[in-house]
Amino acid sequence: MLLNLAQWMQTMYPELGFLRVFQYITFRAVMAAMTALLIGLAFGPWVIRRLAALKIGQPIREYGIQEHLSKSGTPTMGGVLILIGITVSTLLWFDWSNRFVWIVLLVTLGFGAIGWVDDWRKVVDKNPEGMSSRDKFFWQSLIGLLAAFYLAFSVSETSNLRVLELFMRWVQSGFSNDLPPAADLIVPFFKTVSYPLGVYGFIVLTWFVIVGASNAVNLTDGLDGLAIMPVVMVGSALGVFAYVTGNAYYSKYLLFPHIPGTGELLVFCAAMAGSGLAFLWFNTYPAQVFMGDVGALSLGGALGAIAVITRQEIVLGIMGGVFVVEALSVMLQVSWFKYTRKRYGTGQRILKMAPLHHHFEKSGWKETQVVVRFWIITMLLCLIGLASLKLR
Repeated sequence: MLLNLAQWMQTMYPELGFLRVFQYITFRAVMAAMTALLIGLAFGPWVIRRLAALKIGQPIREYGIQEHLSKSGTPTMGGVLILIGITVSTLLWFDWSNRFVWIVLLVTLGFGAIGWVDDWRKVVDKNPEGMSSRDKFFWQSLIGLLAAFYLAFSVSETSNLRVLELFMRWVQSGFSNDLPPAADLIVPFFKTVSYPLGVYGFIVLTWFVIVGASNAVNLTDGLDGLAIMPVVMVGSALGVFAYVTGNAYYSKYLLFPHIPGTGELLVFCAAMAGSGLAFLWFNTYPAQVFMGDVGALSLGGALGAIAVITRQEIVLGIMGGVFVVEALSVMLQVSWFKYTRKRYGTGQRILKMAPLHHHFEKSGWKETQVVVRFWIITMLLCLIGLASLKLR
């Protein structure tokens, strides 16, 4: 919005040449991060008070970590603070004609709505199940598939009109399974290794990445500050990839596919980083507020959507290794327990408790040790991911 306003004012008043700075994505990204950070810090106390007044407190499982019982009643659904910061800041600073930012914003808010309903049922309606797993998965899949279907025809095109033309050619060709090379799956650390996915492969992979990332971040959100800082780091690193793929010169030099328009995603990533840091101010140990599903599901969905648009699905798996391992720990724990119960009559566990961060707590690590060490691991993984920009 401010970009369009600056362009209009510069047209009306040519002497305001300094407004040209609004044309630079990097400037608007910095301002978006700063805006989101200030919004979060300013409105955080008010949001926490409102959540506390509505008695939206986090329930703690009796069979969980005993040290966590003192957290019972801490306001949850604080993810609304993150979404407010991201939405307002992004709308202020990005180019409204950019379709990629709109699709990521819609995915983020859509998954946030799912998380809101789930949290509301658990905390306000006192329904321990919240939204049923089947319903939650259905709505996640619906949003993920809609985004995947649109992105399948838009990653290699420059406008919605061209997207429609490509879609019509696909229909007229009898649903051909081909897509332009820009939609291929890129293998990091190799110069020219990529795999054509086709329309159906692209849609399936996109759905898996968006829905999988959303649930992985949600499973990681179990300790004070554990999920939000990795989201900030991974999101910031993806912003670098977005800027590179959106720039014709840098993408050619670094052997990345040039996808016009992706550079504007840097503004969204910066807003997510600023809003996340503001939330961390209140979420750091001992947490004054938890993000809840409304925050975790939306942030994970956003990371997945950005990774797909920038064609960095594998790099997301590397940089978000903490999220991946946390999700795998739950899957392995549940699968092994069910298998051993069916085979031997008594269920056995691989870990002392899942997700993985609880296993380390049960092993004697302090909560803050787990959190900071997972942060350090994520920082290392993000550096490895960023190294793939040049090491090809």
